[in-house]
Amino acid sequence: MAAYAVVAAGVSAALHLGKLAPAVPALRDALGIGLVEAGFLLSLVQVAGMTLGLAVGLIADSLGLRRSMLGGLMLLTLAGFAGGLVQPGPQALTWLLLFRALEGMGFLLAVMPGPGLIRNLASPAAEKSAMGLWGAYMPVGVAAALLVGPPLIARSGWPGWWWLISAISAVAAVGVLLAVRPDARKATGAAAAPAWQGRLSLTLKKPGPRLLGLAFAVYAAQWMAVIGFLPAIYADAGVAATWTGVLSSVAAATNIVGNIAGGRFLQAGVAPGRLMRWGYGVMLLGSVGAFAQWGHGADAWALPSGLRYACVCLFSLGGGMVPATLFMLAVRLAPSSSTVSTTVGLMQQASSLGQFFAPPAVAWLAMRAGGWQWTWVATMACSVVGMAAAAKLARLNSARLAENTP
Repeated sequence: MAAYAVVAAGVSAALHLGKLAPAVPALRDALGIGLVEAGFLLSLVQVAGMTLGLAVGLIADSLGLRRSMLGGLMLLTLAGFAGGLVQPGPQALTWLLLFRALEGMGFLLAVMPGPGLIRNLASPAAEKSAMGLWGAYMPVGVAAALLVGPPLIARSGWPGWWWLISAISAVAAVGVLLAVRPDARKATGAAAAPAWQGRLSLTLKKPGPRLLGLAFAVYAAQWMAVIGFLPAIYADAGVAATWTGVLSSVAAATNIVGNIAGGRFLQAGVAPGRLMRWGYGVMLLGSVGAFAQWGHGADAWALPSGLRYACVCLFSLGGGMVPATLFMLAVRLAPSSSTVSTTVGLMQQASSLGQFFAPPAVAWLAMRAGGWQWTWVATMACSVVGMAAAAKLARLNSARLAENTP
C-alpha cells in the first residue's frame, strides 16, 4: 500500500508536467504567445530540476524522504491553484511563467525521494520490477493529462484544468501522509550519511553518476520534445481536437508499457547495458520513421500517416526501457549507500536540463524548416549519445559486479 502511495504521488506530480501540452492551444489564444514561448512554458517546470536537482539530492537524507515528498506535493498544489487564477493581460505570461517555475520546485521535491522510498519499501526480490513501476510515473501522468485534458479544457477552460490537477496533488499528499511512515527511511538501519561536502565530492568524482546523468538527459530530452509537442503537431496537420488528445495520450501511454517491460526484462536477467541500447535504438528508428521526409513540396514523400503514428508509439515504447534501467543502475553504481539520493539528484538535474532545452530547440528547428520533418535529426543525435553512454555504463556495471563477487 505504501509503495503504491509513493507511485501515485509521482503520477500526480507528473500531471503538472504534462498538463500544459493539451492546454497550449488555449493558452496561445488567451495569452497570444508564440510557438517558442509555448516551448519555454513546456520546459520551464524543469528550471528547479536543472538548478537544484543535485542540491536536493544531497539534503534528501537530512530532510527525510517522506517529508520532502509531502512538501513537494503541497507546493505543487498551491502553485497550480495560483496559476489558475492568472487573468489575461500584459503580465499574464510573466505570472504563468513564475508559477510554472514554482511547480518545477514542487515537482523536484516530490519525485526526488521516489527511488529511495521504493527501494526501502520493496523486497530485494522485487526491487527491479518495482523500479520499473516507479519509472512509469512520468508517462502515466503525461498520458493521463493528454487524454483527459482536451475535453476538460473545452468544458471549463484551462484555469479549471489547473485547479483539478492541484486537487489531485492534495489528495496524493494525504495518501503519502497516511500510508508512509515517518521513519520509513530509518527502517533500513543505514548509518548516518557523511557530510554533504563529502557526498558531493565522491559523487562527482566517479564516472558512474555522471554517465547516468548524461544517459537520462538524452532520453528525457527527446521524449519530452516529441510527446510534448504532439498535440501541436497534430493540430497543425488538421487533426480534429477530439482526436489530438487521444492520439497523444496513447503514444505517451506506450512508454508505460516500456517501463514495466524494462523492469521485467531486468528481473529476467537481461543485461542493463543491452536493454538501454535496445531502448535508444528503437527511439532512433521510431523517430526517423515518424518524421523523416524525402523531397519538397508536392513531390515530398513520407510514410503513410498510420505508419508514422505507429513509429511515434514505437519511439515511446522503446524509450520506456531506459528509465527503468537507469533507476536500477543508480542504486548499483552510486559510489556508496549514502550517495544514492545524491546520484539520483544528479540524474534529475541532467534530465531537467535536457527537458528544458529540447522543446524550444525542436520548436526552433520546426520554425526554420517550415514543419516537423527534421525533428528526427535532433532525436537521432540524442540516441547516438545515449547508446555510447550505455556501453560505458555496461562496463562499469560489470566491474562493480565483479568487485562484489566473492
